[in-house]
Amino acid sequence: MTSTEHEAPLWQPGPDRVAAAAVTRFQSWAAAHHGAPADGGYPALHQWSVDELDTFWRAVAGWFDLRFATPYEAAVTDRTMPGTRWFTGATLNYAEHALRTAEDPLRADAPALVHVDETQAQTTVGWAELRRQVGSLAARLRALGVTPGDRVAGYLPNVPQAVVALLATAAVGGVWTSCAPDFGARGVLDRFQQTEPVVLFAVDGYRYGGKQHDRTATVAELRAELPTLRAVVHVPLLGTPAPEGALEWAALTAADTEPVFEQVPFDHPLWILYSSGTTGLPKAIVQSQGGILVEHVKQLGLHCDLGPEDRFFWYTSTGWMMWNFLVSGLLTGTTLVLYDGSPGHPDTAAQWRVAEQTGATFFGTSAAYVMACRKAGVHPGRDFDLSRVHCVATTGSPLPPDGFRWLHDEVADDLWIASVSGGTDVCSCFAGAVPTLPVRVGELQAPCLGTDLRSWGPDGEPLVDEVGELVVVSPMPSMPLYFWNDPDGSRYHDSYFAMYPGVWRHGDWITLTSHGSVIVHGRSDSTLNRQGVRMGSADIYEVVERLPEIRESLVIGVEQPDGGYWMPLFVHLAEGAVLDDALRDTVRRALRDQLSPRHVPDEIIEVPGVPHTLTGKRIEVPVKRLLQGTPFDKAVNAGSVDDAELLRFYADLGRDRG
Repeated sequence: MTSTEHEAPLWQPGPDRVAAAAVTRFQSWAAAHHGAPADGGYPALHQWSVDELDTFWRAVAGWFDLRFATPYEAAVTDRTMPGTRWFTGATLNYAEHALRTAEDPLRADAPALVHVDETQAQTTVGWAELRRQVGSLAARLRALGVTPGDRVAGYLPNVPQAVVALLATAAVGGVWTSCAPDFGARGVLDRFQQTEPVVLFAVDGYRYGGKQHDRTATVAELRAELPTLRAVVHVPLLGTPAPEGALEWAALTAADTEPVFEQVPFDHPLWILYSSGTTGLPKAIVQSQGGILVEHVKQLGLHCDLGPEDRFFWYTSTGWMMWNFLVSGLLTGTTLVLYDGSPGHPDTAAQWRVAEQTGATFFGTSAAYVMACRKAGVHPGRDFDLSRVHCVATTGSPLPPDGFRWLHDEVADDLWIASVSGGTDVCSCFAGAVPTLPVRVGELQAPCLGTDLRSWGPDGEPLVDEVGELVVVSPMPSMPLYFWNDPDGSRYHDSYFAMYPGVWRHGDWITLTSHGSVIVHGRSDSTLNRQGVRMGSADIYEVVERLPEIRESLVIGVEQPDGGYWMPLFVHLAEGAVLDDALRDTVRRALRDQLSPRHVPDEIIEVPGVPHTLTGKRIEVPVKRLLQGTPFDKAVNAGSVDDAELLRFYADLGRDRG
């Protein structure tokens, strides 16, 4: 993203809002009980949180009244990465914390889940009912022989049944893992065959884009190819009968059974998430019950400022870490808004319609959706009652400056806009939302509490107001325990710690500004380097996709065998647009004027589309490999992309140029 350091803040929280924020109250409490700085606001609190890591995390556990069945000895006993030991000696259960609100008789009948589908039909599940269903299902899982450490898989969309299944799995100490039903059989098997689930929850189909999508054949293939399965649970979203040998969801959740929560060690696995897997088998990332619990209460309760009066909506699928993050909203007593459907059906304004209908207070989406709304001429503030929405948060890619301005102009001029950046690898954010700090165009507000975020040069030198590698120099509790099927830890080590030993390198280019904010420039593992200057692809996308003729773009830097460097820009044109010399000149001039001559591509090439991962992120590294002549089956895992046929265009281009 380009810097806007000389612009006045787009949004500034008023004194009442600052005083009411949970992070303000936490700082005062931590000052009285744990020696945190009472003055200096968020910057002082953040510095204390990374300097006094053990004390900070003890304060988080105390503030949120986390229940340890067995008390811990120390919050952090070894800061070495990887291998940090957290809350040694403690036992607890994530699901118990997620369902605590149901114990309050005044809130037992309040909605815990609000579900909406494409027809705008809305259903709610109360806290007591959620707890009852989890209790019933957990008992049945135990009856099926599920014991702590067993994997339980979901092939489910973003529906209440998925939340119940995750919580019941956690309650018995099982390890949850899920894929969205838009994944084909190969993509699912690439994930589940690694982790060998003993129970599979599977839908008969789902609705998306105004159509029904049958998944019975895919589920049959999964059953045949997953020999570890002891049971399959049929979730009939399309109303079909259970296939032979499958159990019925309704029968497993019908009992009035008080949940029994297995008290597991702090570092007991909670779930397995997967990397995109675009260049090989996805990494199977294991995160802990305790690590996710403390990280998520901090992130959701302090950074997102969520509480019992909020309704938390994030557009996501069960195949993306943001779904797991959304479910953790229950930890703060927040009502979850689950939307199961296309982000753009029946029109581009679909997500704003869901926010209005459900009374969402915190609205999370992707930067790509915001920019699509801008291009489509959507007017959310004019056309919908969004008076309850106090924050719009975006992730998936950096939110361009024009996206900030559009949200400010078209949603509300007193809107807290939180562009956040993190990753599946930690199932959380490194930088982003802070309710007490100003919002500047194109910038993430600040690094998150307990996250010792730095920008480093190639030799590990710290950088300020310069582009560098995103590194985290102290451990976070939600960092992976390990990767599944990585017995010596070599794949885990090579993924994050090979460049800077003992320091987490995430693979993003960032700038830490002198006023404390963060600018994300894109992935560093698909580096653009013209004449010795490193550039972020996100900066180029921001400029190019402002042009109404460009629907989406992809820029790749390709090292040539002769030592040369080729930087093509691929453009997917808007309907009716033509890539002629005039448009090429317009693109080049915009990049030269708004960025620099180094950002001007060597060629501008029209493409039929831009390929994405199954969670909607542009694919850069596999395309680079294809352009360098790498054979298709070695450059990309076709089951990990939204349209593998699109990649054939780039493969043909690489072959022709070779």
